[in-house]
Amino acid sequence: MLMSFLSKVRDSNPLVHNITNIVVANFSANGLLALGASPFMADAHEEVADIAAMSGAVVLNIGTLNDYAIDSMLIAGLAANRHHVPVVLDPVGAGATAYRTEVTHRLVNQMQITALRGNVAEVAHVVGESWNIKGVDAGTGDGDVVALAVKAALKLNCVVIITGKEDVITDGSTTYVVSNGHPVLTKVTGTGCLLSAVVGAFLAASGGAWLEAAAEAISFYGVAAEIAASRSCQQGVGSFQIEFLNQLALVTPEVYAERSRIQRLEQ
Repeated sequence: MLMSFLSKVRDSNPLVHNITNIVVANFSANGLLALGASPFMADAHEEVADIAAMSGAVVLNIGTLNDYAIDSMLIAGLAANRHHVPVVLDPVGAGATAYRTEVTHRLVNQMQITALRGNVAEVAHVVGESWNIKGVDAGTGDGDVVALAVKAALKLNCVVIITGKEDVITDGSTTYVVSNGHPVLTKVTGTGCLLSAVVGAFLAASGGAWLEAAAEAISFYGVAAEIAASRSCQQGVGSFQIEFLNQLALVTPEVYAERSRIQRLEQ
């Protein structure tokens, strides 16, 4: 276990500005509320800079792309940079189409990202590496995920989070592997997108300890999923989704500390 940021999130109730996709906006907002953060879902050009400036974190998610949303992300991200607000980018489907890949490159080149959170194929395509991808899923590949994460972190000068069966979190010099989680997460739309929002909430409460806060966010999320799955396994994925929201609110720092599985890799 790392230092506890969960209590800090709940005590500070950070404002998390989300420019996200239409599929997951409601789920992401409810998940943040359950956690103890305060979601703000807004993409109007006229206000996103002001909202970003007052927020604890800005989360940019390219799940449903259009030119208006892209401009909103650029305005909000640059405002966050000016006001030293952490920015989380979720490059949903990067590599699936040339458009998504080009947009992701624009975002990482025109603003400073604090944390990049995606599956292995998405992260690979953000930094110009090849990896098979199917839609917004990771697809197949046999590369070294840790090496890819480290390379991406050094290239982008940010924390990189690659989620999968095991999750890799690195800033290029220190790397953690998290083994919490449950396969049923892949059966509910938006769990990855909500995870990026939760990372934003933990960064907002971290006091600048980006890497450690990101690792704890990933592990905490996995713990909540494990407990939710154990309590809803006989009822199906709809019940899991509801119970998962419950556990985002109910998992205590003590329960998290007991169940967290975070390993620091030697480099």
